[in-house]
Amino acid sequence: MGKEKYFFNHLTLTFERAKRPIKKQLGRFILFLAGVAVFATLVLFVAYSFFDSPKEKILKRELAQMKFQYEVLDDRMDHVVAVMDDIQDRDDNIYRVIFESEPIPSAVRQAGFGGVNRYAKLEGYKNSDILIQTTEKLDKITSQLVVQSKSFDEVFEMSKNKAKFLSSLPAIQPVSNKDLRRLSSFFGYRMDPFYKVMKHHEGVDFSAPVGTDIYATGDGVVVEVDASRRGYGNSVMIDHGFGYSTFYAHCSKIIVKRGQQIKRGQVIAKVGNTGKSTAPHLHYEVHKNSRPIDPINYFFSDITPEEYELMLERSQRPSQTLD
Repeated sequence: MGKEKYFFNHLTLTFERAKRPIKKQLGRFILFLAGVAVFATLVLFVAYSFFDSPKEKILKRELAQMKFQYEVLDDRMDHVVAVMDDIQDRDDNIYRVIFESEPIPSAVRQAGFGGVNRYAKLEGYKNSDILIQTTEKLDKITSQLVVQSKSFDEVFEMSKNKAKFLSSLPAIQPVSNKDLRRLSSFFGYRMDPFYKVMKHHEGVDFSAPVGTDIYATGDGVVVEVDASRRGYGNSVMIDHGFGYSTFYAHCSKIIVKRGQQIKRGQVIAKVGNTGKSTAPHLHYEVHKNSRPIDPINYFFSDITPEEYELMLERSQRPSQTLD
């Protein structure tokens, strides 16, 4: 109980008990409560700003552990990416080379994700960068796995057709040329005998007497037979499949017909001097995916490595074509 307060009354010359107004007492009580509330607020502010509650400490430990696990996961995915890169390199430079198939373009293997932001739902958090980086990396790995799986399916199909591929490959010389002396002009820029300018020669010329047998260099189908007095004269084109085709020009006689199935080594025509030609010879071309390539790289079935080296050395010498 609070102490009683008294004051001296000068009129009555006595001490009288002081009376406390209720409003004043109420105001002091409210002021006291306000002070307590402000003080409590300050205490709570300091506590929550500079000190963690037990629950917050637990959550922070869990968050730190989760962040560590994401970093470990990201590192493991880096190892997966390295393995994927090795598999892709083997696929492009070994498996597909063996089967004479074009490598998969890098733009297809590394295809990104365009359009809308796929990771918008992961934004706005304290560790959004980790979540987005990990998710994006996983999506790219998944995409590359799909591409690689399809590639292996193609390689598997090519392996099943390996025997057919080998028999279709244009792998011999189109005329009998055991001493290699009949090759008179090679692939590349050569002097044109008519215009006396350097022009790209898209095949090789085999000098031989009129009537010499011309052989198909691989299994295939005759897709074109042309009889002409101009240009390449009488000519034959064979489609070997797998992107390969061969062209035989300046023939004196054509033995095969369009649509006919051909076997390697089969006589298809005779050497001649038709069309734009300066002497009896065969103009022979090899095409891969509709582009002319050097035929001497495909004579490996009937020449030795030493003979190939000799042929390669001769091909570097300047010469004049026969057409």
